[in-house]
Amino acid sequence: MVIGSGGREHAIVDAISREKDAKVFCAPGNAGIGNQAELVDIKANDILPLLRFVDDRRIDFTVVGPEVPLAAGIVDAFESRGKTVFGPKKLAARLETSKVFAKEFMKRWKIPTAAFQSFTIQQQNDLLDYLKRSSYPRVLKADGLAAGKGVSIVESAKDAEGELDRLFVKKIFGGAGERVVVEEFMTGLEASVFAITDGKDYLVLPPAQDHKRSGDNDTGKNTGGMGAFAPTPFVGDREMAVIKSEVIEKVLEGTAAEGFPFKGCLYCGMMLTPEGPKVVEFNVRFGDPETQAVLQLIDSSVLGLLEASANRSISSYKLSLNGAASVCVIAASKGYPDYHESGKEITGLDVKGENVKVLHSGSTRSDGKVVTSGGRVLGVTGTDPAGSISKAAQTAYGHLRQVRFDGMFYRHDIGKSAIENEAKKGNKL
Repeated sequence: MVIGSGGREHAIVDAISREKDAKVFCAPGNAGIGNQAELVDIKANDILPLLRFVDDRRIDFTVVGPEVPLAAGIVDAFESRGKTVFGPKKLAARLETSKVFAKEFMKRWKIPTAAFQSFTIQQQNDLLDYLKRSSYPRVLKADGLAAGKGVSIVESAKDAEGELDRLFVKKIFGGAGERVVVEEFMTGLEASVFAITDGKDYLVLPPAQDHKRSGDNDTGKNTGGMGAFAPTPFVGDREMAVIKSEVIEKVLEGTAAEGFPFKGCLYCGMMLTPEGPKVVEFNVRFGDPETQAVLQLIDSSVLGLLEASANRSISSYKLSLNGAASVCVIAASKGYPDYHESGKEITGLDVKGENVKVLHSGSTRSDGKVVTSGGRVLGVTGTDPAGSISKAAQTAYGHLRQVRFDGMFYRHDIGKSAIENEAKKGNKL
């Protein structure tokens, strides 16, 4: 059973369903997932009903997709009942559920990251004084889970005060915004690196790059992600060696030493700065929409990889890649990432060609039609077997042009930096 309802979960279901004749359930899923798995009408964070369902249907393996059930301790609950489950326990999930905890952990274990200070809502006056003395730009982060939207870049103390009003007074993120991390602003290219680990050993998947802003050329508001491509050419062997030794291995060493060994997918959000790779943030699960691109590059069994993590047998799993490149472009509802409409009929979903996939994020079925039910509605993923980001993007956008729903919008520049890099290399040749 796969737990979750987004594009990440659809990508996981799609990968598993392609591998062998296994019965796959998804709770609660979406309209697209319903074409490949049996949907279960249980919310992702309803832990006890999910456990009862696993017991009743004798499900032998569960994959937890989103962060909220991980933060609630779903892995602890399942493992206490002898269930095999992919994902970290609640204490390890703090690397994502608390920005303050993660930054303090990185400080203890000398993991490269931006310099920072943290403040609580009771320290608001101290925070305002600190911001008046600061140089700009600065990065403000809500401490808790905010669906990928709790980060803002402020250009002045006045801008920072406005953001604090949203967090502390208007409480746009509820309790998640009652503590704040203030960071130095880092420059460079971003990269998403997934390490699949069993707490001791690990494997790294091809690095990806997410596009967070809602508009072309990184304009507009921060979102959960408007598209991604993989692999990113900007993480070379030298950068990956640093990420492995200075980040992933230190996380595994530190979490084990502090009594909460990390098992599952460690998402390392990296900034490739002039001083070297530094951590922007950790997530404790696959990223969305990076997963929709990255899983297309794996030739070996995705199910086997997830099981190896859960069963603590990563050292015996052989990861095989197919040498392809992939681009995922998200189609979103009008108004996203703020208030957005729903219930709009989606057409043009029929896929022609084996190198394109439509992976649903916010869709449902109503009166025999597939309609929108979320801000990010679906992602069209194009893949080029020969490894060209440019051709993968052409495939994704080529299909996306036939998809329709009222108010639909998407970015037109997903993968642009990698495409320009390919063009430069081609000109040199």
